[in-house]
Amino acid sequence: MSFDLNSLLRENIKALVPYSSARDEFHGEAKVYLDANENSIGSPLLKWYNRYPDPQQQKIKEKLSAIKGVSPKQIFIGNGSDECIDLLYRAFCNPGVDNVIICPPTYGMYEVSANINDIELRKAPLLDDFQLNLAHMETLVDERTKLIWICSPNNPTGNSINLADIEMVLNNFDGIVVVDEAYINFSRQRSLVTLLADYPNLVVMQTLSKAWGLAGLRLGMAFASEEIINVYNKIKPPYNISEAVQELVVKALDNVEDVNEMIKELVKERKRLETELPKLAVVEKVYPSDANFLLVKVVDARGIYEYLLANQIVVRDRSKVLLCEGSLRITVGTAKENDELLNALQKFIV
Repeated sequence: MSFDLNSLLRENIKALVPYSSARDEFHGEAKVYLDANENSIGSPLLKWYNRYPDPQQQKIKEKLSAIKGVSPKQIFIGNGSDECIDLLYRAFCNPGVDNVIICPPTYGMYEVSANINDIELRKAPLLDDFQLNLAHMETLVDERTKLIWICSPNNPTGNSINLADIEMVLNNFDGIVVVDEAYINFSRQRSLVTLLADYPNLVVMQTLSKAWGLAGLRLGMAFASEEIINVYNKIKPPYNISEAVQELVVKALDNVEDVNEMIKELVKERKRLETELPKLAVVEKVYPSDANFLLVKVVDARGIYEYLLANQIVVRDRSKVLLCEGSLRITVGTAKENDELLNALQKFIV
């Protein structure tokens, strides 16, 4: 494999002069800020938000660096993982020319973002055991293939992708391999962040929306080489993460032990559901999961979905998704929520 980042970049991105503010050029704390045309008097809130936020989110990156074991220069902070996804398309994929590969069933935003950016989408469906079909993937790659998307643990199937298979792709593909680890905190498999030094074409995405319980703050992360992170920073909006979000995230990152306890509780409840759901007459199969949800095959997916809705219980109907026929995706709730789910399913009349 011969990975050359510069050969992958769109020509207009290579030539792009990024937006630059005085806050990008100045580091540290100033006595007087008269550079950004802010309201110097203040704001109507008790906490003043009249100043623009740190465009590089340095405090967050410093804390993440200690937690993840990577340099702050290898971290990009996005307005949700969706921004991390979209910016990769914008940087590396020429509309109407280049293509990317996804492995359905998988997270839907890879396809949506490809369509928004007018990028050809090639599909290499997973095998029946929800693992990569490496032989099929190989047939899809050509000189215009820029990105391969791999979700592990996978959404909506819940399983982790074999690490050896991911490394096989990394070793034999000249483009960028994006591994989405939104659910990695619930998995027994180690994060590929530990392999960044070995693979210059690797981008690992994570989020604070799942295990960290901060979905309402919309903060995603991409970990990669400094060169790829520089590309991210070159094309991102100037102030993509608000001051309020940055403040709350910095506080949250001081509570790793609390998050670990929540993860243990959710994994415990996941195991309980894995045991109790197969006992129900309506359940045909519960697929193994390394995430905070279960893919469950049932006798009447649409009927059960609507029945649960009528009982004010919302799950995700995945019955029309490739390889997930007849299945519901069920998030692991609190013990009380899971009890309500089990009781409702027990009362469903087939």
